[in-house]
Amino acid sequence: MSLTMPPGPLSGQPGENVNYRIEGPAHRLYGHPFPRRVRAEFGGETVLDTERGLYVHETGLLPVLYVPEDDVRAGLLERTGHSTHCPFKGDAAYWTVRAGGRTAENGVWGYPEPKEEAAWLRGHLAFYWKALDAWYDEDEEVFGHLRDPYHRVDARASSRAVEVALDGEPVAKTGRAVVVSETGLPNRLYVPAADVRAELLEPSGKRTVCPYKGEATYWTLRSGGRVVEDAAWSYPDPLPDAAKIAGMLCFDHEALTVRT
Repeated sequence: MSLTMPPGPLSGQPGENVNYRIEGPAHRLYGHPFPRRVRAEFGGETVLDTERGLYVHETGLLPVLYVPEDDVRAGLLERTGHSTHCPFKGDAAYWTVRAGGRTAENGVWGYPEPKEEAAWLRGHLAFYWKALDAWYDEDEEVFGHLRDPYHRVDARASSRAVEVALDGEPVAKTGRAVVVSETGLPNRLYVPAADVRAELLEPSGKRTVCPYKGEATYWTLRSGGRVVEDAAWSYPDPLPDAAKIAGMLCFDHEALTVRT
């Protein structure tokens, strides 16, 4: 994401504070070897197993892993008549995955005859992440998508004063927040649960998964007759890079006022 989203050098709006100029199309492709073994399963079968993955970054999009055809279980794939055209990569062919009595229709694509400027995609296949049941980076299951080696998360303890309010009513106040800086995103302030008025919050049913921080749970805020859905989120059991924010809450909603 850091390469392909502003102000990354492969984004549509790269940063201006540079001493170089990138000559070429505004829509850019960059592929490099993914550094570890990747496996994926569907219907109880291993569909792909590779140590030669090609991680492709494309302007405005999340990176996608392209796998050599030799590292894919060809017997589980069935080519379909579906096709799409990409002005940068060429005409894509599609395959359906069949395994364990289940079907992932058009869950795989590739470029049998890619455009000359993307010739390195020939002989590779890509998979829709959600079409398969499970993905593994080495022996660790991965959720959301593979980690981008150019994306990082830094969590830093901070003594800055942080106050959160709804219509002037205090919701949280702390001098021991954690500031999370994540590539491509604004800084987020996480507040210890002990410094939040817990009686104003109740769990909501929303859940999201971040490949860099883990699974987030969300909280609804009720105060003064107002209800603010998903006013805050937290990571009860974050991944190691975000261990400092375990159990803390982040408030980021247009109805709230956050002062620092």
